Amino acid sequence: METEDAFRALADPSRRTLLDALRERDGQALGELVERLPGMTRFGVMKHLRILEGAGLVTTRRDGRRKLHFLNPVPIQLIADRWISRYAQPWTAAMVDLKSQLEARPMPAPKHVYETYIRTSPERLWRALTDPDLTQRYYYDTRVASSWRTGDPITYAWTDGTVTIEGEIVEADAPRRLVHTFSFTQDPEQAAERPSRCTWEIVPMGEACLLRLTHDDFDGETSTYRSVGNGWGAILSGLKTLLETGEPLHIQAPVEETAGRNA
Repeated sequence: METEDAFRALADPSRRTLLDALRERDGQALGELVERLPGMTRFGVMKHLRILEGAGLVTTRRDGRRKLHFLNPVPIQLIADRWISRYAQPWTAAMVDLKSQLEARPMPAPKHVYETYIRTSPERLWRALTDPDLTQRYYYDTRVASSWRTGDPITYAWTDGTVTIEGEIVEADAPRRLVHTFSFTQDPEQAAERPSRCTWEIVPMGEACLLRLTHDDFDGETSTYRSVGNGWGAILSGLKTLLETGEPLHIQAPVEETAGRNA
């Protein structure tokens, strides 16, 4: 049903224009998006944005009095997962994230915002985020490790012990909210940057949960900001598939990461 909603939303050229605008510069207010459709009324643009938001392709956040709109590529990733083979996926994953590709202009406060609905309980979803046996099945074969206490470290490591991501727990409120810093250690340029921040929010929605991931607190459009957009969509769709079907997606790490691991 989710993919059907996404297909219907993408069928309209005006809505595709709005997604293109958010691909070029994320976090835009309604007035800015109205300018991209000069022949349409403000009400008409609002209607298209509601359809995109209902299909999960756009998420919104309040910034003072303004309502900002963000591109959410997870539904598009799910469409790709359905028809693209696991052998082709490493080559196509970098093209799926419309959010981070072809960004031409700087943002005052860059961030990545993702949302996906998962048919599961908050407790199962929290466990999937914090259990190393489960993260290994959807998080590029890495095992998470932490005491989940504020101020304590958090790491993601391959089975050979190589740490790929390290950070610090900022907040752990099971099974609702997890906040930690993020530093990718396998790339010298990214490792030298100030750690960014990941906020995982779990919102019960009847038989399902809304999982919202916000990756922010970047010092501008850093190397980390540009690179993580290519991976979060695959991780979140892999998490959704694992919890709903019990089977992993067999998503492989990007070529540059596997090369670094085997070096």
